[in-house]
Amino acid sequence: MEKNKKILIMGLPGSGKSYLSDKLAALLGAVWLNADRVRAEANDWDFSLEGRTRQAERMKRLAQEGLDAGKHVIADFVCPTPKTREDFAADYIVWVDTIKEGRFEDTNKMFVPPEEYDFRVPTQNAELWSLRIAEEIQEYVWDNRRPTAQMLGRCLNFN
Repeated sequence: MEKNKKILIMGLPGSGKSYLSDKLAALLGAVWLNADRVRAEANDWDFSLEGRTRQAERMKRLAQEGLDAGKHVIADFVCPTPKTREDFAADYIVWVDTIKEGRFEDTNKMFVPPEEYDFRVPTQNAELWSLRIAEEIQEYVWDNRRPTAQMLGRCLNFN
């Protein structure tokens, strides 16, 4: 059996990381670590360099706990620099590249678009991209017998 993967869904705030992560986690049966929820549980809203480092370490520790429990882990957070991405050490990186600026100026200034990633999401269509990513990770196999909106529409018109 293929080893479980630590999957990083990264991009600017407001790019659609959480929505995509939610869909992908359901397809893969993965543990989903949402950075905002992790910060809320820690009650740590410090966005200084030290605060961001603490948050990255929390995400890394929680991801390892999910892997140790035998699950894929999806970590959904900005991960703005090459150093933070290197430190997180994901097995698979998804760059949600749907916006050029987020809602936080300080994050926009520090965000360095990744030069290396496994999958780039250029548009906000989580249903489509989550299927494609899951297929690439080779854990989700499309079932062409499963009803879809397109198939149901065709069924209604047969005589």
